[in-house]
Amino acid sequence: MRYLLIYYGGRMPATPAEQARVMKQWTTWFTKLGPAIVDPGNPFSGHVNKIDADGEVARGPIGRRATGYSIIEAPSLKAATKVARTCPVIKGGAQVAVYETFNVM
Repeated sequence: MRYLLIYYGGRMPATPAEQARVMKQWTTWFTKLGPAIVDPGNPFSGHVNKIDADGEVARGPIGRRATGYSIIEAPSLKAATKVARTCPVIKGGAQVAVYETFNVM
């Protein structure tokens, strides 16, 4: 099964040294996950539009602002959650939501 990890909050590293340290944490985490990482993802910019059912477009996030994503494979939601608990984004003060996906096509 594939799981979408959505990151909420956290902060960007302030200095080049902190950026290097954080990137090393991510690289280590992705290496540890090996083939379970389907898409390492990316952070989201603050630019977002939301589209209502009537087609109206408004600027701004829906609820909390999502700050990034990754896609992983795991045998169960419980296993995917266990993996998400080790994600480096948590060390930066973020939260992670784990969504189980399913194929429709």
